[in-house]
Amino acid sequence: MKNFILGLAVLSTVAMKAQTQIVAHRGYFQSQPPTTENSIKSLENAQKLKIYGAEFDVRMTKDDVLVINHDEHHGKMEISETDFKELEKLKLSNGEKFPTLKDYLKQGKNDADLALIIEIKPAKTKEKEDELVAKTIKMVKDMKLDSKSQFISFSLNICKEIKKTEPKFKVQYLKGELSPEQIKNEGLDGLDYHYSIYQKNPTWIAEGNALGLITNAWTVNDPEVFDELKKQKIGFVTTNIPDQLKNR
Repeated sequence: MKNFILGLAVLSTVAMKAQTQIVAHRGYFQSQPPTTENSIKSLENAQKLKIYGAEFDVRMTKDDVLVINHDEHHGKMEISETDFKELEKLKLSNGEKFPTLKDYLKQGKNDADLALIIEIKPAKTKEKEDELVAKTIKMVKDMKLDSKSQFISFSLNICKEIKKTEPKFKVQYLKGELSPEQIKNEGLDGLDYHYSIYQKNPTWIAEGNALGLITNAWTVNDPEVFDELKKQKIGFVTTNIPDQLKNR
């Protein structure tokens, strides 16, 4: 009887791992009341949902401060050409101060379970990208968040530089032009593509899974699209509506 119960527990664990996991896109900001994407509050909201992870975007200021922002500009200021002391004068739309990566990681430490999906944004030169990678990895390691952190980027150089610097980190490529086999050959851990890429290449999820790659889709805000991806056994979806998709 004990062996039977143990077997059921193992099967249950395997089934849970096989389920499509949910990642909150730029945190959970379409909450009630709504807040601002890539804000500390959006990360707090994602932590409360008890989902797999939260994604957020890292850029570097002119004076080498790592900050959280999706767009190249904060207000009218170009982040890479502006010192942090000028950028922080403009608060987020929810009233929070302009967040640094350190701010975000501090909040991330408050939840032992939520994975931190760190998107490193492309920079203007390879040298700047490499510097951004080195500084981001150093901060993650200094704050002892290695086991909670994964990395994604639209820059193939950034993805490969992360693996070169810290091979144990999980790295997924975002752009969408590489097949699962090419991703594997580049030494990366997965493909994190817009869902339309999978619709155009309907075998890629199965091929990625067969190769032992992480398979993820962004930004899935339609429950019917989610259901179709789930049927194909995609590993993860990144979404603005994590509250709606987590129990489907």
